[in-house]
This record gives sequence, C-alpha cells and structure tokens, in this order.
Amino acid sequence: MVEPDPEQMASGAGQRLGAPETLGISTLDPGHRPPAMPSGRHVTIRVRMLDDTEELFDISQKASGKVLFDLVCSHMNLIEGDYFGLEFQNHQKMMVWLDHIKPIIKQLRRPKHTILRFAVKFFPPDHAQLLEELTRYLFALQIKQDISSGRLTCNDSSAALIVSHIIQSEIGDFEESQCRSHLLNNNYIPDQMPLIDKIMEFHSKNIGHTPSESDYQLLEVARRLEMYGIRLHPAKDREGTALGLSVGHTGVLVIQGHTRINAFNWSKVRKLSFKRKRFLIKLRPDLNSSYQDTLEFLMGSRDCCKVFWKICVEYHAFFRLFEEPKVKPKPVLFTRGSSFRFSGRTQKQVIDHVRESEFKKIPFERKHSRVQHNSRLSPLPSPRHHEVPTERGPPPMDRVDTPPQRHWKESVLVSAENASLTTRASPSHQRNGHEERTGSVSRTEETRGSTRQIHQEPQSTAVASNSPHLSASSTHSHGMVNGQKSLELCGHSPDGRLPSPLTSPLLNDACSVRTDDEDEVRRKRFPTDRAYFIAKELLTTERTYLKDLEVITVSFQSAVGEDEATPDSLKSTVHSTFEPLHKFHAGFLKEVEQRLAMWEGRSNAHIKGDYQRIGDVMLKNLQGLKPLTANLHKQSEVLLELEKASRASRKVEGLCRDFELQKVCYVPLNVFILRPLHRLVHYKQILERLCKHYAATHVDFRDCRAALADVSEVVELLQGSLIKMENFQKLLELKKDLIGIDNLVVPGREFIRLGCLSKLSGKGLQQRMFFLFNDVILYTSRGMTTTNQFKVHGQLPLHGMKVRESEDEWGVPHAFTLVGERLSVVVAASSVKEMEKWMDDIKTAIEMTKTSNGTSSDLVTCNLTDNKCPEDSPAEVESEDDTTAVPQAAPERPTPHRGNTMVHVCWHRNTSVSMVDFSIAVENQLSGNLLRKFKNSNGWQKLWVVFTNFSLFFYKSHQDDYPLASLPLLGYSVTVPSDTENIHKDYVFKLQFKSHVYYFRTESEYTFERWMEVIRSATVPSSRARFLNNKESHLH
Repeated sequence: MVEPDPEQMASGAGQRLGAPETLGISTLDPGHRPPAMPSGRHVTIRVRMLDDTEELFDISQKASGKVLFDLVCSHMNLIEGDYFGLEFQNHQKMMVWLDHIKPIIKQLRRPKHTILRFAVKFFPPDHAQLLEELTRYLFALQIKQDISSGRLTCNDSSAALIVSHIIQSEIGDFEESQCRSHLLNNNYIPDQMPLIDKIMEFHSKNIGHTPSESDYQLLEVARRLEMYGIRLHPAKDREGTALGLSVGHTGVLVIQGHTRINAFNWSKVRKLSFKRKRFLIKLRPDLNSSYQDTLEFLMGSRDCCKVFWKICVEYHAFFRLFEEPKVKPKPVLFTRGSSFRFSGRTQKQVIDHVRESEFKKIPFERKHSRVQHNSRLSPLPSPRHHEVPTERGPPPMDRVDTPPQRHWKESVLVSAENASLTTRASPSHQRNGHEERTGSVSRTEETRGSTRQIHQEPQSTAVASNSPHLSASSTHSHGMVNGQKSLELCGHSPDGRLPSPLTSPLLNDACSVRTDDEDEVRRKRFPTDRAYFIAKELLTTERTYLKDLEVITVSFQSAVGEDEATPDSLKSTVHSTFEPLHKFHAGFLKEVEQRLAMWEGRSNAHIKGDYQRIGDVMLKNLQGLKPLTANLHKQSEVLLELEKASRASRKVEGLCRDFELQKVCYVPLNVFILRPLHRLVHYKQILERLCKHYAATHVDFRDCRAALADVSEVVELLQGSLIKMENFQKLLELKKDLIGIDNLVVPGREFIRLGCLSKLSGKGLQQRMFFLFNDVILYTSRGMTTTNQFKVHGQLPLHGMKVRESEDEWGVPHAFTLVGERLSVVVAASSVKEMEKWMDDIKTAIEMTKTSNGTSSDLVTCNLTDNKCPEDSPAEVESEDDTTAVPQAAPERPTPHRGNTMVHVCWHRNTSVSMVDFSIAVENQLSGNLLRKFKNSNGWQKLWVVFTNFSLFFYKSHQDDYPLASLPLLGYSVTVPSDTENIHKDYVFKLQFKSHVYYFRTESEYTFERWMEVIRSATVPSSRARFLNNKESHLH
C-alpha cells in the first residue's frame, strides 16, 4: 500500500480543468464535493479496475455505497460514471451491484477480504451516446474482458475483427512478423490459434487507425452482436426449460443458449415483480398478442429473483426516465413490498450534464498501449518500473515500458478527505498532454492529457507505471488562471483539429494585461462626445476587416499559390479581386487612425477642434471606392470558381479543407470571401448613426449625409446579389457538414433553418439535427468520428406535408408531427419558443412549395438508409443505423472537418438558427477592447474581442493573426449585473449560459449599448422571434 505523495496532493492534479473543485464525480451536480465522510472506523476497500489493476480506498464503514463509487470516479476523472457500477460477490456467492443508498457496512460483511469490480453496468444502444473518449475506452476494456471470458459470444469473423481492432490499439499499424508474434504471446479469445491468419488479415486493413478510432470501431462491431451487454440470470419457464433472463435498454430479454428467443419491450411491460422463487412479468393487454397477461419464470431462489428485479428497475429508470425518481414517503404503520429505488442520474441527465460542462473537460488522448520495439514481448518487468522523475523534461532515452501487466498505476491508498487532491500517476513524463517520443519508441499510454496548473510549483512529480491507461500530464507554468483553462490551450487540439464549439474564452496572466482603476483614469482623458465613439467603432471594425482581407490575400493565396493543382483561373480571380481592395482599405485605415489620434489630442492638440469629425474622411474614401465596385461584384465569381475547382479536383478540395482547419481561418473560408459586401453594410450603419446624432447645423453633418447617399446607392445595387450569395455560401457550408448527400447545392434551393430536435422512435426520443430548405427537410445524427460531420438519415419532402401539434397525443412536451405523403415523423423541440419557430417556418415553406415550380425534393437522390416509416417494423428493432452485421474492411481514413461550425454549436446547445439570424449576425459585426472578468475572479483582463458569426473571438491585441479562443453565444443571455453581484463598475454587461457567467466592461455608454445590441442579435430573445420569422418569409 503506497501513501499519496505530498507534493502530488498539493499540486491539485486530478481536478477537472477549469473548476475550483472536483468535477470528476459522475453522480454529483457540477461544483459539489463528495458527500461528507461519516465519523467512525475506517476500512480499506479494494477495487479491481477494468484493466485488472487494483486500487485501495480508505473509507468509513458507515459511508454509503455512493461515497465509495464517487471516490472511484473522481480517482479516474470520469464524468460519465453513471454507466458503470461496483459489483462484488456477496455471502451467498452471488454477484451483486453495490447499492448507492445503503451503508457499506450493511452490504460488505468482510470488507477487508472483499474485492469490488469496477464494471460497465448500463450498456447504451449506440456508443455514439458516450460523449467522452475516456468512457468509450473503458467500454472497450469491458468488451475485451467479455470476449476473452466467453461471456460475449460471436462468430469467428466478428471475433477476428474485434481482436484486430484491439491489437491495432495496442501495437499500432500492421507488420506481419510483429503481429504474429504478438498474437502467439497474447490470447484475446478462447481458441485463438485457428483464427490468427484471419485476425492478421483484418489487422492489415486497419492501417492508419488511431487507438481512439480502434476503440470506436471495436464498439461498433460489438454493439451489433446479439449477446452485447447481456448478463445472464439462470431461470426456467413453466415447462422446466432452462433459460437465461437478462435486461437491456429496450426491456427484458429471454435467452436460450446464446440465442435471444424473446424480448419484452418496456412499453409492453405493465409491472415486474417476484414472489419467492417466481419472477413475474405482467404485460399490458394486447388483442393481437398470443402471450398470457402474466409470464412466470422460476429462478434459483428468492434472492436471485430480487437481484434480477433490482437491475431491471435500474435499467428502466436509467434509459426511460428523464430524471431520477423521487423518494417515496415511508408508511407510518407497516410496509408492503421493497423500498428499493434507482439512485443516480438517468442517461438523459448524464448527456445533458456532459454537454453543459464540455469546455471544462480534460482531454483524454488514447495512445498505443504496447511498446513497439524488438523485445516488447519479454515477460521481464522494466528495470525503471518504479522510477519517479524529479525534474521537468523529457524522459530518459532508454526508458521503455513493458506490456505483460497493463494497468493504470501502482496501487495507491485514496482517502475520502483528500479526494479533490488525489492525483493520477503518469507512466512516463508528459508535456502539455503530448506524448514525448524518443527515436522509434512509442510511449505506452493513454493520457488524460491537458495541462494542469500547479500554483507556485514549477516541478512535476508522478509515479511511473509500466503500462497505463489513465494518467495525469505534467504541469504547465501558464496552464490555468483562476482554475480556468488557458486560451493558448483552447485554440487547437494536439493533432491540429479545432476544439469543441463550446470552448470558453480563458486567458492567463501572460496573455493579457490586468487593468482596473488605472485604465478608468486613462479613459477619462479621451473625448466624451458620442460621435467620437462612433468613429472609434469605425476604426476598430476596420482593423478587423483588414485582418480578414489578409486571410485571403496573404494566407490563402500563399496556400493555393504553392499548389499546382489549383487552376490558374482561380488564382487570378482571387488576386485581381482582393488585392486592390486590400490596398485601398489599408490606406483608409491609416487615415482613420490619424484622424482619431488628432481627435483624442495625441497629436496637433492645439488645432484639434478642426479634426473632431470623421465624415470628410469617409466621404473621400467612399468616393474612392466607387471605381472598385466591379471588384465587389466579383465576389460571386470567386465563390463559383472556388466551388468549381473543388468539385473538379479532390486535391483542391482537400487543400481548402486543410486551410479551414488553420488557426487564422477562424470562420468558414466562404465567409471571408463575402466580407467586402458585408463591410459596405457596416459603413452604411455607422453613417446612419452619425447622421442621427448630429444636428443639421453640425460641421460634419453634410459630409456624413453625402457619404451615406454614396454608400446606400452601392448597397442597393448589390443587395440582391448579397442575399443570393449568402444563401449559396450557407449551402456550401452545410454541404461540408453533411455526409450521405451529394447534390445539396442546386439552383433554386434556399436554406431556411437548422437546429436540434428530438425524433420519436422505438428507442424513445433520439436527438437529431434537422435542416429545413424550401423544398425538403433533412434529418441527421452526429457520429463520434474524426470527420465531425453529420450523417443524413432521412428526407421529408415538403410537397403535400402537414404540420400539427401532438403534445397531448404522445405525452411528450413541445411535440409536433410532420405528416408527409410517404412518411410521418414525430419530433419534439426543447421549448415552446423553439417549437413555434419550427412550425411557423415549416408552414411558410409548405405554402411556398404550393406556388413554386422550381426545386423539388426529387433532387435529393442519395441512398438514405433510414427512409422508412417507423410503423413498418416493430418498435423493438427499429434502428436509424446501418444494421449490416457482416464485417467489412475499414474504409479509407477520413479527413477531419471543422468541429466548431454553427451546426455543432446548435447540436451541443440544443437550439436552432434561421437564415435571417445568420444575415442579422453578419450585419452586426463589432470589435474592440473589452475588460473581462470571471464570476469568482478579482481583477479585470483587457482583451481584443471580435463579434461575428454568433460568436465572440478573443485576442491579446488587434495585431494578432488568429484568435486564442472563442465563445459561441447561442443560448446565452445578456443582461446587466444586479446589485447582489458586487460589480461596482459602469458599463458592464453579463453573459450567462446556465452556470457559466462572464462579465465584460466597456469604455462608454455608446459602446455598452452597441455590444448589448449585437449580442442580443445573436442570442435571439423571444421578443424578436416573431419579427425574425416575418422577415424571413419576405426574404424567401
């Protein structure tokens, strides 16, 4: 038994990043500590993990089972712990699950001599519902155990395919001699020898798969097996036939041998009970069924019946209920029946919790769990097995880990009082969550790899282990601020892909200047005239606009210029269109900066009165912009050329996709191409505000009015083209987010709305992403794949469709039915407001199809796998996935796409946006310096903030080429802080989404009003919903 290292405990490692308290406890609400440890005698509990290592936990005998389970989950930084449980063999030699409510002393008669097994308790129907990579890895370990022990049975092809994914995750890409030697020394399935050649054949097709992708494919194969997740409880029917009873997410299952012979769906079961040895299933009356009202099964004993009845109760509650059932009051006189109830969060609550706290999660990065070197199969342990590094730096060159015993770390005694300080040991030293590689040696670890802050502690200390699956990474001197993740770590993941769309804007002290009252004193020296702050908005947004032009003129042109596959016509069109615009606006920005400097009195202070205006500068430059009107008309030509080149060449398509994954391309590439058209609208808005502010006699009024007339004329000429180009750009963007459809972009098709709805099926409510166009509705799901794309499951033509509310019909809140000519679908929105938006837009689109002779739904001709009516097959077997059970070769490794598009944000926030929302968000772009404060922090930090595309993007200064982090605003509310929040500053607004709160300070009343205005345009409050829908109908 090894005591925790004091330095490790002081470091705070093991805490969830961004949280002042432990958030790795699955069954607790965010921010809550583990339950208080009852007083009394402590006992050491031994828990065997899924990799067969054992951990020791020191706990009071009077503590409940939930306290111990929370400690185990906290120990692993596991958020989705509700899928798991602790099982043990009771005094009757039966395997039972640890009850979360009862005290441990009443469940474990001899706790010192009892080993609890950490195992998967609830098997979901689709592993895509597991949102964390760590959870999927633990599920893969469970499948590995089940198939090795013979509990999970399958045919030879499936077994060989599963083993091929296991060894791909352990030793990496296929190499014949290495693979054969590995299989000869390691048994993964019973009677493995005859299947070695088939395993190697499958392994050779997995080249390029990362360990996490191998886990995903392993679960994909396993979930299709008939015995997946089956835990048999021996029983007999009335005729005495030996059977096995089991329970799954759909209901109670009856197994004979290894074949499922019957299933009783939850919707058909009225009551489950037991009487002595008899287990009773009471069914709902069904005239079409040949079953009796009550089915009876004989089990080994009353205790066997009770154990199975309990797991049935828990499965039903976990998968079918929206929230944990409430405690029933105890009877006063006498009790009847069992008081047992499900304790913990339901699956829906788990999914919601993980999504809400997503940006706080510590990334878990899978690594190959076997060292790739010539002697890796040696049974001898590494001589450096217990080495403890004492300095930051790369590990020794001769350090290798050996595979025979793969575990997380050496056994460590974990005390409940120090749960929040418990650290996970690292098998080999890591830096910033990236694996250190020396030569050809691959480190043997799966890391939970983001950096963790150790305040005032420059060194990292960890216990080395020979083959780990969960480990803490080393510290980083600027990794955390106020318990929050550094912006430098939010920008991109280690493999270059973009982070989750819910990345929060966090900065450390090295990235920004702390400022408070001294900045306020400096601000008072500046002019207070409203016109000055309007002119300053012109300056700040022009700086951002010039940076956006440089994305095309510098970054993109350098990317395509080096590639021979890019057509010369595309290169010349981009250069001739954007270079003159960039040169013109660089000169314009310089003049605006000079004028603002004079206005502020920083130069020519004695004559500043003549320079307290901006209209003359704008009039001069807008007249100079007129000769470039032809360049503005060519934006559509650039879009078309780019799309044409991408269709003609996969290399060009890949080049554009790779460019969008770069940090500098913080919004989709096509958005940058349309920036010049949007900028004219911004000029018009600024001039309108100036004309409204000035009196007619003001010296600047005449120039502002003349400039407004000039820019309004150009905007009016380009307005029709702008609306078409925005729709075309949005279709192109959606095309990248969807798989399973090739002809989304066709003449006449208009995008109307996208968002998240729950589709009612035999499995219950399934989250789906819906896309509404003027001729068809597409519904999709998001797979946990590296492409970050949504798979199209079905289409609903709008021609002949009817929409009706059906909340009372189905008993589902905010439900409505889409009744088509061939297919009817029941969906549910997240709120009444969302339901009204969808129904209004769909009804408007249906009316448009009655008078339109253009696009029809027949244009969507892709082969969709879920285009059938739910009534065509029993609810128990309905699936929206391809149910082909034949093992197939792994496809070519997909290329990642942007993972932070608006589609992904809507998916995570469970909301929707319309095309009008996109247009308004584009018109309301804004940028400038803001002071930012967290809810529990003291000082304010100065950031350069850009609002565009429904998001705030954060920079250290306006000179930065790319943002350090972003904050999608969908779902957030913007308000003014209340007196109880102790924000004693002027011009402060508050952003809040559930428990996430940020405060921002502006420099004046005008800038405060502008930020509130543009952010409200992105959050779309209910007061504007009807207005937006009306405006949308006019546009379409």
